[in-house]
Amino acid sequence: MRPPVEVSVFLLSLLAPGVLFTMNTISALQEPLPILGMGMVVLGSVLLLLILSVRHRTKVDPLFYVFAECSFISVVGLTNALEQDGFISGFMNFYLKMGEPHLSAAYAVMMSYWEGVHLVLSLAIIHRMFAGKSYRTMGLLWTGSFIANQIVLIPGVFIGKYGSNIKPAFWRNVPFFLIPFWAAFQLFSRQREMQILTADKQVTVEQKKSLLARPIDLLLSLLLLGVLAFSAFRGFVVLDCPLDACFTYIYQYEPYLKDPVGFPRVMMLVYLFYAVPLVTVLIFGLKTPGCSWMLDWTIFFAGAMAQAQWCHIGASLHSRTPFTYRVPADKRWPVITLNVLLAITPVLLALRCHTNPAFFMKPIPEGQVNDEKKKN
Repeated sequence: MRPPVEVSVFLLSLLAPGVLFTMNTISALQEPLPILGMGMVVLGSVLLLLILSVRHRTKVDPLFYVFAECSFISVVGLTNALEQDGFISGFMNFYLKMGEPHLSAAYAVMMSYWEGVHLVLSLAIIHRMFAGKSYRTMGLLWTGSFIANQIVLIPGVFIGKYGSNIKPAFWRNVPFFLIPFWAAFQLFSRQREMQILTADKQVTVEQKKSLLARPIDLLLSLLLLGVLAFSAFRGFVVLDCPLDACFTYIYQYEPYLKDPVGFPRVMMLVYLFYAVPLVTVLIFGLKTPGCSWMLDWTIFFAGAMAQAQWCHIGASLHSRTPFTYRVPADKRWPVITLNVLLAITPVLLALRCHTNPAFFMKPIPEGQVNDEKKKN
């Protein structure tokens, strides 16, 4: 009897620490080019084993290979996080010296811890995939988180202090930068599974309500306005805005924003140029009935912001961040509170949209519903 596919993927992923330990003990494999070569061989071998593990199945969703391969990478990330914080040793020393030195930065350590979330999500998606259940929503959460990871990590390496020490192994990130975008495109293109709501019932009742008559939506709109303002403000801060408020904030509240590693600067710019426009559109969607796209983009955005804020908050407090760039002790709670609100507001919005989606649905006329019932 074959084990469930998700169990096979998990067991395969657990080989990652063994591969790292072996490479850490063989000096011939610890030079930049051999590290890149071995990395490609290992990832290729994992893909081959995945293909063999599902060869008996008549049809396999190509996204399976994305989630399964990234499960292996997630275990590598968790191994790095545990070693950097002193829980284990003997796995990553060679890779940090000759592979990707930036993985020792506080931001990368927090990013590596978040790989545990990616691992759980990937395995849950694979389970639902082979159980014949929908995994589209969970997949959008994963892609949002993974894309947020990559669009900060890769530019941050280039513009920060690690940009002068890029090794060949760094380029293995390129496919993992592109693949999540492809996966997101595939998921957004697939049909959403929703219950049919008739035009003269719940949808019509909900869509006639103004924003003032929907207190939860009003509160969420106000929170999103706060997210928009705070994201724009910190974007101006990292762009060296000469206003006194910006100067005071970066030196007295979040000096981490000027950490030379580059990651916080890139993150704030991503917020300014991508999150701010998206939040503006989401506020519009909360006010305007029938915006069914809210059900997808709120999930994607929640995954992205949760990942980004976890890394940002953790790195600004982590011992690997130089003391002068950490959040000052007397300003810690207001800064943490603002950043936590930035993370949980998209999550609350996504929960609201999915627990009561009537306001966002495009109503189906009663006659069309009756016709579909007759056909069935």
